[in-house]
Amino acid sequence: MLTFEQKLAIIESFPELKRKDVSMKRVNFHYEESASDKKNVVYHLHPNGNGFVYAEYVSSYNTDDRGMINIRDFSEEELRTVITKSIQSLAPRSTAEVAIVGELEEERWVNEDNASLILVQEDEMWNVYAGLNLDGTFPSYNEAKQYLEEEGFKQA
Repeated sequence: MLTFEQKLAIIESFPELKRKDVSMKRVNFHYEESASDKKNVVYHLHPNGNGFVYAEYVSSYNTDDRGMINIRDFSEEELRTVITKSIQSLAPRSTAEVAIVGELEEERWVNEDNASLILVQEDEMWNVYAGLNLDGTFPSYNEAKQYLEEEGFKQA
């Protein structure tokens, strides 16, 4: 388990997060550019190592009723990953993404170079977009997912 100081160092390495000290020596970190009303990415990081990361819009985590995931036993890699995904899930959409997705639900997929693709179900098909460009069309979600994984992308 990482210490409080180690977790602080990792979290503070994200320049988009702003530290907010709260009661009982706990620390929150806000993402001020959030497109959502939710600004807390890290919530109540405590000197005992306990704390939470907001991951309601991150599909690869089971969250509590507040959309939080407990990070007490996270490794450095796990903590960096969940914070990155949390920030990405709260980030404002680009104009291109709004033009493509509109009100449809989408999934964001990223590769190790932080390139992102968007997977959207439109009518009966699953479309993968790179910005405004259609990258691929698939008849099923599983085929689209397989394509993205083969190309080195993981769901954000």
